[in-house]
Amino acid sequence: MSKAPSAIKLYKGLSLYRVERSTKWYVRVWDKKTKKYLVKSTGEDTVIRAREVAQELALSLLKSEKPVEREYTFSHFALKLLHRSRLQHQTGERSQGYIKALHWAVQNEDWGLLRFFGDRDVRQIRTHTYQEYIADLTKRRPSLAASTKNTLMAAFRNVMKIARDEGVVDVVPQTPRVKSKDNPRPFFRFHPLVAKEDDNYQKLLAAIKKAAEEGVSVRGFAVTDEFYDMILFLTHSFVRPISSELYAIKHSDVTVADDPRRLIVTVRDGKTGFRGANTMPAAVSVYERILQRYPNAKPEDYIFYPQYKNRTTASGMIQRLFTEVLRYGELQTDTPTGKTHTLYSLRHTAICMRIINSEGKVNIFNLAKNAGTSVDQIERFYARFLPLSKEMAKNLQSFGE
Repeated sequence: MSKAPSAIKLYKGLSLYRVERSTKWYVRVWDKKTKKYLVKSTGEDTVIRAREVAQELALSLLKSEKPVEREYTFSHFALKLLHRSRLQHQTGERSQGYIKALHWAVQNEDWGLLRFFGDRDVRQIRTHTYQEYIADLTKRRPSLAASTKNTLMAAFRNVMKIARDEGVVDVVPQTPRVKSKDNPRPFFRFHPLVAKEDDNYQKLLAAIKKAAEEGVSVRGFAVTDEFYDMILFLTHSFVRPISSELYAIKHSDVTVADDPRRLIVTVRDGKTGFRGANTMPAAVSVYERILQRYPNAKPEDYIFYPQYKNRTTASGMIQRLFTEVLRYGELQTDTPTGKTHTLYSLRHTAICMRIINSEGKVNIFNLAKNAGTSVDQIERFYARFLPLSKEMAKNLQSFGE
């Protein structure tokens, strides 16, 4: 059995090694141009002389590479994209969520676009170049989700579009979309989707009330009537339980409206940008209790837990408390999907309730617009996984009134 070669790493991409039964040292150097290691015998027996030969070989490779002028590098146009996105966010064209995702895709140290394409000449980037990036990414991070790869692909195309619009390249390279598997979102099953005794949404509400009575708390943050109302509000307002949506809502963002009875909630900087969301009637009752709870509330006060000015802190505390309530009520897992419930499960419950309880009559476009999502998302992640009820079948076959 042969021994593994002894190796000496000189610096990144350059190393010396010697194989068994050989007195000569070999050099291995990474060739950026061919994306392969170049292996060559130094012809030397001593490591000192072999090191000199190795460094000379590395220098010769570097000299053969013509440096790319900065205005033609991928990083030049990537930075322009990031700057443009920040301006779009300031004018309300892009949401904070979009900006964060874009910056992450471009600048992530592990697999970001700059790590692979940064110094490359955009005029030399082709479809096969992008495919090499994806292949390298898949090799290093085999568990990376298809949706993540598609986010990176979208950012790559946006960078190349700027280069195209400025006349540096003629076309944007083709980038085949990675097929992703659509998994159902976890939500709390409710009647009439399930039998009344299996209604986990009602079990959740009952668990919160019982936990409040017994003084359940996490790090001094207790289950209270306000927490109960917040859960109801989430289920009847379609907002996301994130800092820029639920936790950002102030009294000045809420209007009580009639015909039908509802709240009109202004989401100023949600995941998909600015929108107005109409709630279900139950949210009006919640808001009336909020006004009783905080009778001296000012227009710029937050409607939930206004005493916590740091909304990220409030969000973290509420999520921990919700997790404890799920454990308390033995409702941690959505059995059909096997996924763990989070506060987001309440938003998913809200959307599913509208599809089921409307008996198939809800306008999917209006539902998507109100929830700050798309018809495609509703069909892919909600509607297709729900059973086709008798009422929905009738609606499918109707010819109008």
